[in-house]
Amino acid sequence: MSPQIATSTAVSRDELTDFIRPRHHAIVITARAGGQPQASPVTCGVDAEGRIVIATYPERAKTRNARRNEQVSVLVLSDDFGGPWVQVDGTAEVLDVPEAVEPLVEYFRSISGEHPDWDEYRQAMVHQGKSLLRVTPVRWGPVATGGFPARLA
Repeated sequence: MSPQIATSTAVSRDELTDFIRPRHHAIVITARAGGQPQASPVTCGVDAEGRIVIATYPERAKTRNARRNEQVSVLVLSDDFGGPWVQVDGTAEVLDVPEAVEPLVEYFRSISGEHPDWDEYRQAMVHQGKSLLRVTPVRWGPVATGGFPARLA
């Protein structure tokens, strides 16, 4: 049996968006006040402008950190843990209700499609006081897979 060889594929911005769109598991990495990294597992989507979108709450560490320092990284994973992944570095903006309501609708659609009752969904977002992180990609690594170096093939 041949060993699995690691891959590393450079992609354009459009190819990055196409890669991320069907993947909804990610780790968002923000900076704590002291500068140390803070990682949070999240569900993410991609909005119409190609930004990574993450629903959250204003009191969460990732939200507080992104308000203080807009530089964030998102590690987008495949459903299969051994599948391809990519790290995206970007700038985050935080939206709170009521401004976040329609972007939260777009977030839901990007992950789950249509909701059976959009008015109910919107009311729930306001009632819960949700926030939305929008991360604009600035730099990204190659789409990669793990494995052995090619020299061991």
